[in-house]
Formats: sequence, structure tokens, C-alpha cells
Amino acid sequence: MRTFDRLGKRKAVLGMVHLGTMPGTPFYEEDSYEATFEKAMEDATALDQGGADGCLVQTVDRVYSVKDESNPTRVAGVANIVRAIDKATRPDFQIGVQIMRNALKASLAVAKVCNGSYLRCGALVGATLTAHGMVEADPLDVMEYRVMIGAQHVKMIVEIDSMHFKWLGGKPIAEVARNAKYVGADAVSLGDPDEETTLRMIHDVRHAVPGLPIILAGYTNHANAARLMADVDGAFVGTCLERGGWAGHIDIDRVREYVEIVRGLE
Repeated sequence: MRTFDRLGKRKAVLGMVHLGTMPGTPFYEEDSYEATFEKAMEDATALDQGGADGCLVQTVDRVYSVKDESNPTRVAGVANIVRAIDKATRPDFQIGVQIMRNALKASLAVAKVCNGSYLRCGALVGATLTAHGMVEADPLDVMEYRVMIGAQHVKMIVEIDSMHFKWLGGKPIAEVARNAKYVGADAVSLGDPDEETTLRMIHDVRHAVPGLPIILAGYTNHANAARLMADVDGAFVGTCLERGGWAGHIDIDRVREYVEIVRGLE
């Protein structure tokens, strides 16, 4: 069983493994799953060998349900990839699952069965308006399911202000962080394209909820990592590690360079 026991102890570099459109989704291209599988394995291996602490396996299917649900074929495809990554990486490599947009129970099931160690939760508290409609959290339903399947060891990293979540109607991020912790968040994720805004959010959450791990929700790169990572517990890192930009192949040398910057902060 993989357990994410370093939250709050070591700065976690969590590289993004962006999947191609999955079987069972509207824009899936017939016979493309094998290529998606192979790229995911290459990316996860590059992150592992480059010294990253883990990866986040994230679906990229263009259109999503706003409910906590997912097509069974899609779930099976993600599970197959997560299990293969589990077998191919070192035992302490952290594997996260995020079946978009907010299929938390399906993601929990994959993590439980396939040895994942955490979820990135698009909405565990509140509600957020997205391009696909209104996403409304149901923490009771999710946390009951987590207990029912014996997945309490799967950590819940909860979005509180990011590209995926903005509290509908507005609420101070400190209050959102308190809400997330109250319903069982193991960590929160935040980030903004503006560096000063991100640093202010980090400050507010640190003072409001001392001890709650903070993971950056993106927007870091080799140039700003030292500044943005100084007072947080980790980051989801994507584009700056990928050749050719977002969703490109992970470059092992870029991973090593990024990890070296972060380790210099510890």
C-alpha cells in the first residue's frame, strides 16, 4: 500500500501525467488508447527517474459531467494506467488520481484498487461555476464512500482557489481552507497566474489553518519555483516539465533541474 506520509515533512514535487481522451468519452479516437497508455508510462517513468516525489494521473476529455460520476469504460481505462504506473515505479513514488471534472468516488475507487496514494479534489466543499456547468460539492457522500471502501489512507488534496475551483459568490480563501479541513481535507491546493496573488493566498491559509499542508495548483516553473515553493509543502507541476508545452512528453532533465531547485529549499 502506498501512503502519502510526507505531507508537511518534505516539499513534494508532483508531476502531471496528462492523459489523452479516454474510451467512453465523446471525443475519443478509436484505437488511440494504446498511445495514451504508452505516453502515460513514459511520463511517469521520467518523473520517477528524474527524482520527482510522485505524479498526478489526470484525465483530459474536453467535456465532463458536473456530477460525481464517470463512464465505467473511462474509469477502467484510468485504472489500467494507474496500476501499470504502480508496478513500474519505486515503492515511495506517490500516485494521485483525478478523474475530471469532479468524479471523486470513481477516483477513490481507482486509488484504492490500483494502489494510488492521493486524490486531487476539484470540489469537496462549496460550489464552482465551470465551462461544463455548476459543480456542487457533496462532502458527506464522498467521505462516507471513502470509509465504506476502506480508502482512508488515500489522502484528499482539496482545491480551494485555482484554475479548477473558485468559490461561487466569493469567500475569503482562509474560510474556504477552514471548511476544507473541517470536512476532512488532508491538504489544500491553490494557485493563481499572478505570483503576488499566490503568495498572498499562501500567507492567508498559513495563518488561518496552521499545519494544514499547502500544494500549489500549477503556475510554477524553473524561474519562479524557489520563490513560490519557499513556504508550501509541494506543487503540481506540468507544462515546465513537458517538451513542446502543455501535454507534451515529460523531459527527465527538466524534472531533475526542477527537483534540484526545490531540494535546495529544504
